Amino acid sequence: MHLYNAWLPPPVASETRREKESFARVVAAVTNSYRSDDPDSVYATLKWVSVVDLFIKAKSEVALEDVNAIIEVGLELFRMSENKLYAQVRWGNVLVRLLNKYRKKLSLKVSWRPFYDTLIHTHFTRNTGPEGWRLRQRHFETITSLVRSCRRFFPPGSAREIWSEFRSLLENPWHNSSFEGSGFVRLFLPTNLDNQEFFSEDWIKECVALWESIPKCQFWNSQWAAIIARVIKNYNHIDWEPFLPMLFTRYLNMFEVPVANGSGSYPFSVDVPRNTRFLFSNKTMTPAKAIAKSIVFLLRPGGSTQEHFEKLVNLLEQYYHPSNGGRWTYSLERFLLHLVISFQKRLQHEQLNTCENNLGRAERTSFVNVLLKLIDRGQYSKNEHLSETVAAATSILSYVEPFLVLPFVASRFHMALETNATSAYERMTATHQLKIAVMSVAFVGRSLFLTSLSASAVKLVDLGGGGEEFIDLMMVSLSNALLGMDANDPPKTLATMQLIGSVVSNLASLNDNIDELPSLPMICFSEWLDEFLCRLFSLLLHLEPSSVINEGLHSSATSGTFLVEDGPYYYCMLEILFGRLSQPLFNQALKKISKFVRTNILPGAIAEVGLLCCACVHTNPEEAVTHLVEPTLLSVMSSLKGIPVTGFGRGIFNASTSTKGKPSISPALETAIDYQLKILSVAISYGGPVLLRYKDQLKEAIVSAFDCPSWKINGAGDHLLRSLLGSLVLYYPIDQYRCVLRHPDAAGLEEWISTKDFFDDKHLAGPKWHIPSAEEVQFANELLDLHFRSALDDLLRICQTKIHSDPGDEKDHLKVTLLRIDSSLQGVLSCLPDFIPTSKNGTVEDPEHAFLIAGATGSTVGSIELREKAAEIIHTACKYLVEKKSDDSILLILIIRIMDALGNYGSLEYDEWANHRQAWKLESAAIIEPPINFVVSSHSKGKRRPRWALIDKAYMHNTWRSSQSSYHLFRTSGNFCPPDHVNLLMDDLLNLALHSYETVRALAGKSLLKMIKRWPSMISKCVLTLTENLRNTKAQEYAVLGSCAVLATQTVLKHVTMDPKAFSSFILGILSSSHHESLKSQKAINELFVKYNIHFSGVSRSIFRAPNDHLDGQDFSDLVSQIVSMSFDSIGLHWRYNLMANRVLLLLAMASRNNPNSSSKIMSETAGHFLKSLKSQLPQTRILAISALNTLLKESPYKLSAEEQTLSLGNLQENRTSSLEGELTQIFMEEGFFNETLTSLSHVHITTDESTSSRGNYGNSSFQSLADKSITRFYFDFSASWPRTPSWISLLGTDNFYSSFARIFKRLIQECGMPVLLALKSSLEEFTIAKERSKQCVAAEAFAGVLHSDVNGLVEAWDSWMKGQLQNIILAQSVESIPEWAACIRYAVTGKGKYGTRIPLLRQQILDCLATPLPPTVTTTIVAKRYAFLSAALIEVSPQKMPVTEIQLHFKLLEELLGNMCHSSAQVREAIGVALSVLCSNIQLYASVHHDHSDEGGNMDLENLLKQRSWIKFLKERALEAVINIQRTNQSDRSEIKSANQNGHLNGDSQDDAKWMETLFHFIISSLKSGRSSYLVDVLVGLLYPVISLQETSNKDLSTLAKAAFELLKWRVFWEPNLQEALSVILSSANDSNWRTRSATLTFLRTFMYRHTFILSSTEKQQIWRTVEKLLVDNQVEASSLLYVREHAAAVLAGLMKGGNEDLAKDFRDKAYKEASSLQWKRKQRNLSLNRSIASTHGAVLALAACVLSAPYDMPSWLPEHVTLLARFVGEASPVKSTVTKAVAEFRRTHADTWNIQKDSFTEEQLEVLADTSSSSSYFA
Repeated sequence: MHLYNAWLPPPVASETRREKESFARVVAAVTNSYRSDDPDSVYATLKWVSVVDLFIKAKSEVALEDVNAIIEVGLELFRMSENKLYAQVRWGNVLVRLLNKYRKKLSLKVSWRPFYDTLIHTHFTRNTGPEGWRLRQRHFETITSLVRSCRRFFPPGSAREIWSEFRSLLENPWHNSSFEGSGFVRLFLPTNLDNQEFFSEDWIKECVALWESIPKCQFWNSQWAAIIARVIKNYNHIDWEPFLPMLFTRYLNMFEVPVANGSGSYPFSVDVPRNTRFLFSNKTMTPAKAIAKSIVFLLRPGGSTQEHFEKLVNLLEQYYHPSNGGRWTYSLERFLLHLVISFQKRLQHEQLNTCENNLGRAERTSFVNVLLKLIDRGQYSKNEHLSETVAAATSILSYVEPFLVLPFVASRFHMALETNATSAYERMTATHQLKIAVMSVAFVGRSLFLTSLSASAVKLVDLGGGGEEFIDLMMVSLSNALLGMDANDPPKTLATMQLIGSVVSNLASLNDNIDELPSLPMICFSEWLDEFLCRLFSLLLHLEPSSVINEGLHSSATSGTFLVEDGPYYYCMLEILFGRLSQPLFNQALKKISKFVRTNILPGAIAEVGLLCCACVHTNPEEAVTHLVEPTLLSVMSSLKGIPVTGFGRGIFNASTSTKGKPSISPALETAIDYQLKILSVAISYGGPVLLRYKDQLKEAIVSAFDCPSWKINGAGDHLLRSLLGSLVLYYPIDQYRCVLRHPDAAGLEEWISTKDFFDDKHLAGPKWHIPSAEEVQFANELLDLHFRSALDDLLRICQTKIHSDPGDEKDHLKVTLLRIDSSLQGVLSCLPDFIPTSKNGTVEDPEHAFLIAGATGSTVGSIELREKAAEIIHTACKYLVEKKSDDSILLILIIRIMDALGNYGSLEYDEWANHRQAWKLESAAIIEPPINFVVSSHSKGKRRPRWALIDKAYMHNTWRSSQSSYHLFRTSGNFCPPDHVNLLMDDLLNLALHSYETVRALAGKSLLKMIKRWPSMISKCVLTLTENLRNTKAQEYAVLGSCAVLATQTVLKHVTMDPKAFSSFILGILSSSHHESLKSQKAINELFVKYNIHFSGVSRSIFRAPNDHLDGQDFSDLVSQIVSMSFDSIGLHWRYNLMANRVLLLLAMASRNNPNSSSKIMSETAGHFLKSLKSQLPQTRILAISALNTLLKESPYKLSAEEQTLSLGNLQENRTSSLEGELTQIFMEEGFFNETLTSLSHVHITTDESTSSRGNYGNSSFQSLADKSITRFYFDFSASWPRTPSWISLLGTDNFYSSFARIFKRLIQECGMPVLLALKSSLEEFTIAKERSKQCVAAEAFAGVLHSDVNGLVEAWDSWMKGQLQNIILAQSVESIPEWAACIRYAVTGKGKYGTRIPLLRQQILDCLATPLPPTVTTTIVAKRYAFLSAALIEVSPQKMPVTEIQLHFKLLEELLGNMCHSSAQVREAIGVALSVLCSNIQLYASVHHDHSDEGGNMDLENLLKQRSWIKFLKERALEAVINIQRTNQSDRSEIKSANQNGHLNGDSQDDAKWMETLFHFIISSLKSGRSSYLVDVLVGLLYPVISLQETSNKDLSTLAKAAFELLKWRVFWEPNLQEALSVILSSANDSNWRTRSATLTFLRTFMYRHTFILSSTEKQQIWRTVEKLLVDNQVEASSLLYVREHAAAVLAGLMKGGNEDLAKDFRDKAYKEASSLQWKRKQRNLSLNRSIASTHGAVLALAACVLSAPYDMPSWLPEHVTLLARFVGEASPVKSTVTKAVAEFRRTHADTWNIQKDSFTEEQLEVLADTSSSSSYFA
C-alpha cells in the first residue's frame, strides 16, 4: 500500500482495502463493453477511461493481473480504433500512465509496427482526415508518449527491424525525409536488454558518419545526441574510448557560444520544416540533457571521460559568469541541471546494482570538483533560473561530497556577508547576493547537520575539529537570518524564512537543555526566539497589503501580502518552528504572541496574523485557545454588544425598525470587529474539540456578526462560521509538526522518510487525525439548524410573502440569508450527503457495486433531505431573484455559489486540492534529502522528506479522494438519470448563464459545466436550448455571448460528436446566426466555430443511417443539401458565414468518406461544388476550396504507376475511372472556366517586396486574420508540405509560389485525364506571357502541376507544346517572376513518393531542356536565370539514386560551369557558384554510395570521371595560381603611386583571376550555407589558403566575399583525414610573408583551436603554440603592422591557455615569467645592451600579459607574481607601456567582484606595485 493511503484518516484507510475488487470489476466491465469485430464499440469503453485513471491517481493497491489485463485490452482497443483519433487519445493517455507506473513489474511484449502504421497513416500521409489540428496534435503527443513507454517491451530483433526500416530515409541528407528518419529512429529504437546484441561499435561508427552528414543543424544534433545518450546509458559492453574525442568535439560545438569575439549563433543553420520540428520532440537549442546524460554515463574508473569533461568545462565555464550572459545561458543552465540529475540517478542506480564500472570515491570527487567550477561561476548569475539551479545542484552534491561542497557554500556565505560589511544592518543589504547565499545555506542545511552531528559521518582527518565549522556556519546564518526579515525586501525575507524552516525541520526539538544536542555549540534558543518574535512583529507592523482588499463577498480571509501570496514559506516556517519548540519555549512564545495580538489591530496583515495564531493553535490547541482565541472572542463579543441589530442573523425581523432609518456603525469599530473576527476564523481552523467549551460564545458571535448592519462584518461572520464548521466536522492531521522519528545516527536530528521505502509491514508513525467526536458533530448540526435550515426557511418566507416594504431592507435581508446558507455549505463541504440519482428501471444498485474508491472529507452531518430541501428552496428563490432582482449581481453570485455547492458534490474539495497543488510546485530543495546520501551512507529508493511534508501530501490526497469518491459512480452505468433536484438546479444555471452581467454569466457557466460533465445525459438539452438562442432573431447580445461560452467548451464539443440531433442543431444554429449584428456576438460566434474546427473529432456514425432509423432529427443528405444551399456566393450571406458553411460541408464530406453507408453522390457533388468555388468572388472561400480539392481528389485513376511508366503503354487505363470524373468534367468543360479560375486565383497572390516565402501554405495572405486561417487551412499537410528539400538559395529571392495550388491542377489532371490539359492549355499560354506578376504566379503553379502529373499522354503533350513553352519561359526577359518559375521547375522535377526517390515522368526531359546551351546573343539576366533554374532543379534530385543519364548530365554541366567561372557579370558568377556547389555535392554523394559502372561497358568514362575527381584538383591548383596573381597585383598596386583614375585598377589577367576567385567564393559560401559541405570538405580544406589570404585586397567585392566565407569556415569542424591538411595550411599561412595573412590566420586559429581541441593530438597542439609564440616577436617587413600581429598573437595565446593543454600552458607561463624576470633584472643592473630589440622586449611583456589575461575571475597561485611582474614594466617606452596598462586594467575589471577576498593572495609589496600602475590607486589599497 502506498504511504499516502496508509496514512489516510482511519475510517477512509480501512475502506481502501475494497479497491482491489472494485478495480477488478472495472476491468471486467471494460472487457465486456467492446467486441473485437466491431470497431465502433470502442466508444462504449471511453466512459471507463477516466475511472481507470482514477485508480492510478488514487495510488490504489490493485492486482497485477488486472493491470496486465487492462493494458492488453487498452492496446487492443488502441489498435482497433484506426481513424478514431479521439478514442486513441483517451486510451493512449491512460495506457502511458499505467505503463510508466507498473513498468518494472510487467512482462509484456509489444510490437512496434502497429504504432508506426498508425503514425504514418494519421500524420504522414496526404489523406489528412477531417479532425481538427488540436486533436491531431494531442494524438501525435499521445502516440509518441505511448511508443516511448512501450519501447522497453519491444521484443528481440525489433532494433534491427527498426534500423533497417528507417536507414534508407537517412541516405539523402538534403531531403526532409532524413529529418523524419532521424526522428523515427530516436522515437522507436529500443535500448532494452532484449535488443542488446544489435548495438555494436560498427553501428556506432555508422551513426557517427550519418550524424556528420548534416553539419550545424540543432534538430539533427538533438536526434543523434539523444539516440547515442540512450545507448551509452543502457549498454556497458561497448568500448567508448575511441569515440570520446569525436563525441566531446560535437558536444562542445553544439553549445552556440561566442568564441573569440565571434557571433553567438551559427549564421546559417539548416532549415528543418516546421512540421517536422513540431512533431519530433526538439528544442531548437542545444540538447543539453542528452549531452549531460552521455557524459555522466560515460564515466568509468580509469577511463579518459573525466579528463575530457574537465576540458569541456574549462572552455564553457566563462559563459556561466554573470557578466557573460546571453541567449546561450538557458542551454548552459539546463546542462548543469541535467549533469547533476543524471549523476544522482547513476549513483542511485549503482547503490542498488553493483557492477564493475561503478564509480568509486575518487571518481565522485573529481566529478564534483569540476561541477563546482560551473557552480562557482553561475552562483550570482543575473539569470534567476541559473542561480536557482546552482543552489539546487549544490544541495544534491552536498550529500555526495560534503567536504568539497560545504566549505564552498560557507566561504560564499561569508563573502556575501562581508560585502560592504560595516554594520550588521548593511550586511544584509547586498540583496541579490545575500538572497542566493541564504538560499544556498537553506538548501544544504540537512547535509551540514548530518556531517557535523551524525556518529557515522565520514570525518576527514585533515579537518582537525571535524564538522564544527559547519555548525558554526549554521548558527551564524540563523542569527544573521533574523536581520533579513524586512518588509521592504520580499525576496530576502522569504529566503530567510526558508532558511529558518530548513534548519528547524532538521532538529528534533528546540530547547535550551544542553544534554539534548551535546555537539551543538551553545546557542540560547530562548534569546533567539525572543529576537525572532520581535523581528516578526516589526515585520507585521510594517506590512502593506499588495492590493486593496475587496469588500465583502470575494475577499477571502487569507488574501494577504507577499508573505502569503508569494509562496508557502511563511506559514510553513511558523508551523515547523512552533511544532519543534519545547513546552517552556512554546509557552514563552505564546505569551508574546498573545500580547501582540491583543494590543494591535492590523487590517493590512489579517492573513499573516491569523496564520500566526493558527500555527499556535495547531501546535497546542489547549494552551493556544486559552491565550489567543478566548481573549479575541471576548473582545469581539463586547464590541458587538452595543451595536444596533437588524435581526437578519436570527431570522427575526421587525418591520417597524426599518422605518426609523438605517442603523449604522462607525468605520473604526467596523474595521476592528472585522479584523478580530477574521483573525478568529483563521486561528480556529484546527481548533477541534477544544472549541466546544466556547460553544455558546461562538454561536453568539456568529449570530451577532450576521445581525450587524455592516456587510463587511457579515462577511467576517461568514468566514468564522465556515471555519468553525470545518474545524468541527472535517478530518485533518493534528500534531503534524512534532518530531516522532529521531535519526539513528544523530539523536538531535529528525529522521526523514521516503514514500518508496514504505511497506505495510514497516510501521512508520502515521499522522494523528482529528476524527470528529459525537459532541462536535452535534454542535455542527446545531449550527446547521441555526444558519442553514432556518436560513432556508427565512429565504422561502422572503420570496413567498413580501415581508419587506423597503426594497433596500429586502436586499440586505436576502444578502445575509444567502450568505448564511453559502457559508454553511462551504464549511461542511461534502459532509452533507449527496442526492441519490433516479434509477431508470426502478432497480436499486447493489451497494457493493456503488463503490469505486474510498474517500471522505469528514464525518457526515445533516441529511440528504436537507440538501434536497435546500435545492427546492433555492430553485424558488432563483426564480424570484431573476424576476425581481435581476440587476443585483451580489445576490445572483451568492445564489450561484450555493447552487454550485449543492449540485456539484465534491467540487469544493477539488478546488482546494487544485490550489494546494500549486504550492507543491514551489517545494523547496531545502526539505528534500536525495536518495543517495554518502554523508551517513544511507541510501533509499526515493527522495526523503520530513514527516510533516508527507503528512501534508497525505492530507491533500485525502482531500482529492473525497472529491472523486462518488463523482464517477453513476456516470458509467446507463441505469441512472440525474436526480430531479439536480435537473432543477441545472435549469436555473442554464438560465443564469445567459444573464446580462458578464460576471454572473461566467460563474453560472462554470458551475453548469461541472454539472453537465458529471451528468452527460443533460448536455443534449443544453445544446438544443443554447443553439436556439443563436437562431432566434430576437435573442439579446448577452444571450448569444452566454450561449457561445458554454457551447465552446470541450464537454459540449465532445458530446456533439456523438449525438446526431445535437450535431445538426449545433451546426445549423451557428450557420443561421448571421442576423446578430453586434461585434461582440459575431466575435463570439466566430470563435466558437474556430474552436469547433480545431477540436473537431468526426461525427456520429448514426447520422449516416437511413432516414427511417431516426426517431427525430434530419437525414444526412437533407442536412448536406441544406448546408450546400447556404454555401453559394449568390444568396448574399456574409462572407464569413459562406466560409463557415463551406467548411462544414467539407468536414461532413470527409467524415462520410470513411463510412460505407454514405453515397458517392455526396462526394462528387461536394467536389464539384468546390471546383466551382475556385472562381468564387470571396477570397476566403477560394482558399478553402483549394484545401478542399486537395483533400477530396484522391483516386487519381489516370496517374501512371512506376511500372506503367517503364512500360509507357497507352492502353493501360481504359478500365479505370474516378467516381468524381463525370461531375468535374462537366464543370471544367464550360467555356472560359480555367480563364476565370486562374484570374480569381491570381488575386490571392499578394506580391509585395517584403513578402516572405511561404511555399506550401497560402502565402502571407495578409487579408486573412488568424481565425480565418484556422478555418481555411487544414492541420499541416505533413508529407505533402513542399518543398521537401531545404530552401537556401538566396539569389532565387522570395517567391509567391503556393504548392497547394499546383497540387490542385496535378490532382485534377490525375482525376480526369487529358481533357483537363486540353481545356487548360490556352489559358496557361495566355497567363505565362501576362504582364502582372500575380498572373505569372498562377501560371507557374498550374504549369508545375501539369508537368508533375505523370498521366498517360503527358510525354506526347511535352513534345507537342510544353517543351516550347518551357524554352520561352527560360528566354523571357521579365525578371520579377523568376522566383516563381524557378519554384515551378523545382516542383516539376521533385521526386515522387514520400521520400522523393521515384523519378517523375518528365524529369529527364526538363533537365535536358535546361541543359541545352543558350543562343550566344542572350542577355546576362537570362544566363543567370538559366543557372538559377538549373540549381533549383538539381536540388530536388536524389543523388544516391541517380540514373546514369543524370550523372552524365551532371558532368556535362560541370564542364560548362568550370569553363564559365570568369564570366563578366557578377550576377552570373554568383549563379554559377551556387550551381557549382549543388552539382559538386551531388556528384560527391553519388560517388560515396559506390556505384560501380565498370560492367556497363559504355560507362567506363563515367567511372574514370568519378575516380579521378579531376575537377577538385583543377579548383585547388587554379585557386592557388589566382591568389598569387592577385597578391602580386595588389603589391604592385601599392608600390606604384596611383592616380585617382587608376585607383584599384587591375590588369586584364588579374581581373579574370579576381572574377574566377569571386565565383569560387560563391561556391564556398553556398556549400557552407546549404549544409552540403560534409561531402565537399576535401575541396574546402584545399581552398582555406585563398580565403585566409584574400581578406584584405584592393578589390573590395572580392574581400567582402572572402570575409563571408571566412566567417562560415570558422564554424566548420574538420575531421581526419582533412584535419591534417587544414592544419598544415594554417601553419604555413601563419608564416606567410604578408602580415595581413598572418593576422587573419591568428583570427582563424582562435576558433579553430576551440572547435578542434579534443581531436588535435598533443604534437599538433605544440606546433600551433610554437607558431603563435613566434608571432609574439613578429618582426617581418611592414613595421606599421607589427604591433597588431604581436598583440593579436598574445590574445590568441590567452585563449589557448584558458581552454587548452594545461602542460603546454604551464611551460609557457614558466618560460614567460623567467624571460620577463631576467629582462627586468638586466634593466635593474642598467645592463641595457642595445642588441635587445623592441620586438623581443614587447614579446616578453606580451607573453606575460597573455598569462595574466588567461585567468579572468580566478586567482590561481601563480597569478599574483605574474601580474606584479607585468606591472613593473609600466615605466617602459611605448608600445610596451600601453600593453602593460591595458592588461592591468583588464585584470582589475575582471577581478573587481571578488577583490575583497582575492587581495589576500598578494603581499603588501605586490599591492603597492599594482597601486602604482593603477590610475585609481585606492582600488588596490
